[in-house]
Amino acid sequence: MRVLASLFLVVSLVTAGCVNWPEHGPATANHSSATLSGDAAHPDATHGWVRTELYFGLGLADGRDGVDEAAWRAFLDKEVTPRFPSGLTVVDAYGQWQGVKQTKPERLRSKIVILLYPDSPTQQASVDAIRAAWKAKTGDQSVLRVTQPADVSF
Repeated sequence: MRVLASLFLVVSLVTAGCVNWPEHGPATANHSSATLSGDAAHPDATHGWVRTELYFGLGLADGRDGVDEAAWRAFLDKEVTPRFPSGLTVVDAYGQWQGVKQTKPERLRSKIVILLYPDSPTQQASVDAIRAAWKAKTGDQSVLRVTQPADVSF
């Protein structure tokens, strides 16, 4: 199962219209921390965090093959949760992927894992280890990764 560069494009196009910018345009890196507050477990410092989305192809959309929900949950419990125990989000998705030698796109059941974490070499290595584990488990060519800076407040 290949994870979908085209899914990223579709998600980007769909969500691009959902942005509600403040009156003076898009947010900048110089946010005022006055609007951000933390709690006892999570400080209000928001700089140096990133958001990573990982796109996993589970199998053809018709459900004939691929990874079932129990196998996905086992992978999540074994490979993802131990590396990001503070929390994560999983979204069910549908996407398309057309490999280099394919004449038409495959329609795929997919999962998107969203991770928010302080950026560090250790965390980046954890993300890469998750991707490698999925490719080893499934034989997939890739797990699409999208990482961008994030201001985070709890």
